[in-house]
Amino acid sequence: MANSRIVLTLAGVFLAGIGTGMLGMRFGLHEQIHNVVAPAHAPTQDAVLEKFRTELDLTADQTQKLSAVLADYKHYYQAVQEQIEEMRLRDQIDDLRATGKNKILELLTPEQRAKFEEMTGLDPVPSGKPK
Repeated sequence: MANSRIVLTLAGVFLAGIGTGMLGMRFGLHEQIHNVVAPAHAPTQDAVLEKFRTELDLTADQTQKLSAVLADYKHYYQAVQEQIEEMRLRDQIDDLRATGKNKILELLTPEQRAKFEEMTGLDPVPSGKPK
């Protein structure tokens, strides 16, 4: 009987996670994760290079070196952006986990909460009540 409750609880948490993931992907999270949509305001590297070349009257050698600098900057910028997005997603995932945990805890009696905390290894909620 106790094992079936554990299995049902874990299955419920698992299914809630699947549902949350599906909704997140459905409502735009996929594009944020994979940077599918390029910012509309960002000019292309070629456009920037051409603007500098013509307005600064760059030589061919200067244009080639500037192209290398822009390419390096682009890679560095993208790496930083990915790290920022990853940090944001981690925060969102932590929030989702906390919300799911609290919803489960709302359903349980104090004794069940204590056992749930023990079973899952999650930090107990202060005063034994869900947030």
